[in-house]
Amino acid sequence: MLFASRKSAGQNYKTGDGKLAGSNRKKPVNKNRRFFLSAMNKGGMKHMKKSLKKVLSVMTAVLMISSMAACSKKKSSEGTTAAGGQSSGDVDIIIGTANGSLCLAPLHIAIDNGYFEEEFSKEGISWRVEEIDLNNLSDLVASNKVDASTQLAGAMIPQIDNGLEITFTAGLHTGCTKYYVKPDSEIKSVADLKGKKIGVPGIGDSSVIALKRLLFDNGIGVTTENLEVEWVVYGLADLPLALENGAVDVVALHDPVAYSAEQEYGFRKILDLSTDEKFENEYCCMAFVTSRLANENPKAAAAYTRAMLKASAFVQANPKEAAKIQIDNNQCSGDVEVNASLLASYNYGPSVSIAADTIENAATELVRIGELKADDPKVFIDKAFTRFEGVPDSYKYENGEFVEVTK
Repeated sequence: MLFASRKSAGQNYKTGDGKLAGSNRKKPVNKNRRFFLSAMNKGGMKHMKKSLKKVLSVMTAVLMISSMAACSKKKSSEGTTAAGGQSSGDVDIIIGTANGSLCLAPLHIAIDNGYFEEEFSKEGISWRVEEIDLNNLSDLVASNKVDASTQLAGAMIPQIDNGLEITFTAGLHTGCTKYYVKPDSEIKSVADLKGKKIGVPGIGDSSVIALKRLLFDNGIGVTTENLEVEWVVYGLADLPLALENGAVDVVALHDPVAYSAEQEYGFRKILDLSTDEKFENEYCCMAFVTSRLANENPKAAAAYTRAMLKASAFVQANPKEAAKIQIDNNQCSGDVEVNASLLASYNYGPSVSIAADTIENAATELVRIGELKADDPKVFIDKAFTRFEGVPDSYKYENGEFVEVTK
């Protein structure tokens, strides 16, 4: 899951020439305070010990998903500007990044280990990395302020269908999304969700898109005309408490919140996208470029994709080292061992062909359900996925070297 953050006041970051530049941005308000207050106010002195236990668990989760006070890096071959401050006219490609998300490990590793620099310099391509708010991705793409990044495929499919001009280029890792009920719930599987309240981080969230596909398979209506479940939106950090208090029957959680909630509350998992037969071979997060970049500068798009494939292969081979690099560079909070364990639980083996299969599977089913405008899934697939010359299907990282993998 992606959690975007911005630089805090007084932080330093590196420019392309290694010099430090300061940021005068104001520190954002921590919206997760509501979750802490909710836990602290629950039950008064009688439940103080229980509340304190839950607060400590929540603090762990929030520290893992929030890096609002973290320093951020900005590397460039052509100097730097304020994040999202101008179009990509001054460089060939602007790559959007965000701190605070464990799942963004390949993007962070591509920056920190120099894979972007390596691939772009070989092609004579100028580039820059900008820290962005991924929640504003559509606006940034439309205004040509971002040319490439990574996102949850499920969350972007509806936006592409609605006109967002991006195209996926490679798959980076499989699912980091899980669905939970309380331990004593009568719900045993997705087939039992008819008429239930489902807590989700957002209606357009990837967890909703995936669950709709499974609900449809089980004969449960998911369309506006025949909706047989109730979607209830909460902030991601608030969802565990919503389930604990009985406000919803089931919750969809992304790691690391999912991991923390399962450990603290003992929630029972009814679906894990990383192990479910339907989704275990589908990518959750994918690399993408804008349609404009794909058409006007395919060499830059190809170089970006190669760098991301290499970075993902590195994470697959070295999850602990990748977790340490993220923490050392203030790109993700948390404990190295815990983060490494979570990274190792996903499949970070990258692939171009399997990513294409993922989009085809999702588009075909969503057209059948009636979630996409196109009557022919091929029309959507041709727009939503692009292969580039000079990009292998995958890489493996072995003995300190990258080995190309062809299909």
